[in-house]
Amino acid sequence: MEHTIRATDLARNLGDVLSKVRYRRDSFVVSRHGRPVARVVPIGDETKGATLGEALSIWCDGGASDPALADDLEAINSSDRPPSDRWES
Repeated sequence: MEHTIRATDLARNLGDVLSKVRYRRDSFVVSRHGRPVARVVPIGDETKGATLGEALSIWCDGGASDPALADDLEAINSSDRPPSDRWES
């Protein structure tokens, strides 16, 4: 069963919420200022991710690297300077 809970209520009742998630397999949509921001769901085999070997294989097969990326990052880094007065905005 899915419930909606405010972030403040989640903070106050975290232990109870986690017990409901673990033992009753309930899920919660966490809202802040009336907008959903997160979901707390039970962990199960269906959420199991890739193994380290599978992830490495996907990473290695990700395509050709962009040789100009390092130059672009360096140009961005060199143009980014902190303000002279950090309190001024």
